Amino acid sequence: MTGLGGTPEISAIPREARGFQGESAGIVTRFVANTIDAVVVGVALAGIYLGWSAVIFMPDPRAFEFPAVTFLASLTTALFMATFYLWIAWWLVGRSYGGHVMGLRVSGRRGRKLGPLRALARAGFCVFFPIGLFWCVISPKRRSVQDVVLFTKVVYDWSPRPGSGALPPAEDEQPGAES
Repeated sequence: MTGLGGTPEISAIPREARGFQGESAGIVTRFVANTIDAVVVGVALAGIYLGWSAVIFMPDPRAFEFPAVTFLASLTTALFMATFYLWIAWWLVGRSYGGHVMGLRVSGRRGRKLGPLRALARAGFCVFFPIGLFWCVISPKRRSVQDVVLFTKVVYDWSPRPGSGALPPAEDEQPGAES
């Protein structure tokens, strides 16, 4: 592909990934993206805990003790944070940080970004029913339970903006081009 004056156009999509652009993502890529997202949520929770500890420390450093946290409070906070994080990411950008790293985008059936309600429903569904992800192993279209129920899809998409779509192969990759 060439730009003005016959100069080659620069693509945001890596040459090796162009064949996968727009294809449904498989279990390994999704699992790695979800693991990255879980680490992001864990780091955010640790930051909140340390920030709260610093606020408690300030008034009387000599009497400071780290705040006690119950398992139920930690679990509830983690589930809320994960749901909120995924909801905002999928609604506003179409991908979470893990999706960005792995080149994934979540969209509706026609490739559009999810609306706020569907993004929230998908986030809650993914957080509270994570085992549904493994349905994409046996699904012919690589769709998780969440994708089937909410009419969404997760595709490989390295383009910087949603809907910019796949670029045609570079001239040297087209059939009949000489190397």
